[in-house]
Amino acid sequence: MDAMTVKWIMIAIILVAYIFDTVLVILNLKHHSPQVPDEFKDVYDADKYAKNQQYKKANTIFSLVKTSYTTLIIVLMLIFDGFAIVDRWAFAITSNPVWASLVFFAILTFGLDILTLPFQIYDTFVIEEKFGFNKTTVKTFITDKIKQWLLTIIIGGLLLYIITLIYYRTQVYFWLLAWAVVVAFQIFISLFYTDLIVPLFNKLTPLEDGSLRQKIEEYAQKVGYDLKDIYKIDSSRRSTKLNAYFSGWGKKKKIVLYDTLIDKLSEDEIVSVLAHEVGHFKHKHVLKGVILSIIITGAYLYLFQIFSTSDIIAQAMGVAKTNFHIALTAFGILFSPIDFVLSTITNIFSRKNEYQADEYAATTADPGMFISALKKLSVENLSNLTPHPLYVFFEYSHPPLLQRIERIRTIAYGQDN
Repeated sequence: MDAMTVKWIMIAIILVAYIFDTVLVILNLKHHSPQVPDEFKDVYDADKYAKNQQYKKANTIFSLVKTSYTTLIIVLMLIFDGFAIVDRWAFAITSNPVWASLVFFAILTFGLDILTLPFQIYDTFVIEEKFGFNKTTVKTFITDKIKQWLLTIIIGGLLLYIITLIYYRTQVYFWLLAWAVVVAFQIFISLFYTDLIVPLFNKLTPLEDGSLRQKIEEYAQKVGYDLKDIYKIDSSRRSTKLNAYFSGWGKKKKIVLYDTLIDKLSEDEIVSVLAHEVGHFKHKHVLKGVILSIIITGAYLYLFQIFSTSDIIAQAMGVAKTNFHIALTAFGILFSPIDFVLSTITNIFSRKNEYQADEYAATTADPGMFISALKKLSVENLSNLTPHPLYVFFEYSHPPLLQRIERIRTIAYGQDN
């Protein structure tokens, strides 16, 4: 197979993926009910539901335009050997292949971020603003962007430097050593993300003593869940959307509650939402997910080591001889169909995990409060109530809300209620 054939295979992969995604998105957009589903008539009036549909449409059109734009950039980069041009720029700055890789990815990363900056601004200050979600000021947007770039340079740059150095110093054992580095990084981030990264963007404060904290601690004690750290985060600085999450493992476990969640949900509803998250830990979903991620990462690195020796692949990108950054870029394109299949399979198991966590919440907390909380979260976040089944199959990590509620009712009250 010659280099030109490989190039057109890469372009075909990108275009087929784009067409497939576009068809799914359009199907999902058109799959809606003009009337409020019966299950949600107690929380949605006609005006609120119309707003939900308008938000869905606005986000879908925006997504289609943005995806078309980024796809066009990548295809043009391939057709006109744009990656080879950036490769030449990188080696013009430094002859060291390790530093050249860092320069190469810096140009691509920050270049693409700047090219898509108008979309980021439009999403935040037009769409989210129009539908009443945005609380981000221009100053906050700019400082967030600067912090994100600095984190990319410091953390991403350091990780990339180590992996690239391993590649050029230890060809034979590259995949194994790189795997160890990536796994160590993943574990470190999962343990310390809330302690080190989150405070750079938001203020975390321990949840004050009171009835909410008492109810959360009583529930955790009842189900035998060791929990000491409960925090509140000032998410209302940027958005009115509601959320809560767990982070860390073992003694590093933390509950983080959005202040918007505390404002909009009752205490019993919040406990039921946290019961769902406890269910994930009780079923070891987090641990299983980490193990699966580690295995997939190792497999990808092993395949990349074999793949990266091909000069034909590099020539398809417009470069005479292969190097780390060109091989990695081509690998990401050529193996994207495998990534899509793995993502679909992962989503299937993720939805199964969500049902298990729902069952745990429905049997250890108040199921009525859990259903009420899910409905309020849907209303406040303008979630899609009627997604297309195909879109759900390929894209959803959580089951559709209506199916979740029906299942919770069956578990808690039986088929006849």
